[in-house]
Amino acid sequence: MPPTEPSGRASPPTERVVRILDFLAGNPGQRFGVSELARRIGLSKPTCLGIVTSLSEAGYLVRDPSDKTYRLGPSLITLGHRAQESMRVSPAAREHLRRLSSRFGVTAALSGVIDDRITVLDLVAPPGARPGVEVGQSYPFAPPVGLMFVLWDDEAERDWLAKEPTLPLRTNTERLNRVIAACRADGYLVERLTPGGRRLYSLMAGMSTDLPDELRALLGELVSDIGERVYVRDENAGGRRRHDISVISAPVFDHYRRQVMVASLHIGKSLTDNEITERAQALVATADAVTGQLGGAKP
Repeated sequence: MPPTEPSGRASPPTERVVRILDFLAGNPGQRFGVSELARRIGLSKPTCLGIVTSLSEAGYLVRDPSDKTYRLGPSLITLGHRAQESMRVSPAAREHLRRLSSRFGVTAALSGVIDDRITVLDLVAPPGARPGVEVGQSYPFAPPVGLMFVLWDDEAERDWLAKEPTLPLRTNTERLNRVIAACRADGYLVERLTPGGRRLYSLMAGMSTDLPDELRALLGELVSDIGERVYVRDENAGGRRRHDISVISAPVFDHYRRQVMVASLHIGKSLTDNEITERAQALVATADAVTGQLGGAKP
């Protein structure tokens, strides 16, 4: 799906630079000569040569003198770290994610709302695992996606529910209110996700909210009521019953007591009630630690 139309005028020369960087980023284990790179991206060889030469001189690409091929360079590492810092993801926060991921053998992530889209800011996955999400991946911040970002703020919740939903929804207000009260009391959100729902989230990655009516209707068949997707601890007693769990999320706050990020565990399997509680409490401790690093406080 095409993204929403950007404001301002586009710059074709800049777009060519972005195309080269995006292509190399999509093929991180390979190196390309100028001729092949120009052909794969659809540029003339002289244009491509001029761009990669400038990028190499700045350290954004590395040129192998033996075979005259190019790959991503070290200056991009610095840019990535600066981007994370600007989005308030610190090395210390990443260490908390690493410990959480190692303890439970699942992907741990931090995400935030940037330009009205939910964006993955950092994640740590177990060795050899394919997390299913990646840093920089984004989703429309509109119902049904984004409940974990508004649970702890009445005004944010109202604004979110007032947004044009990305898909047709059925909203049971009474059930949603119970879910909100339970999540605020516990300090975390546990979401169930069906196989159809997993496919939906994967499909929506990078999409704009402006979907064709026919596609909206089709995808809407995969989505249940917002509140129905949430696991509520008080409704599940006994400790041994198993539940298919997608994600457990907990809020991170700044010094204004505003939610600025969400810490998440991407579960993707069935857990008992006791296992859910154990992981949720560990996640809340991680979110609280990141809040403390930001100088933040809970509302």
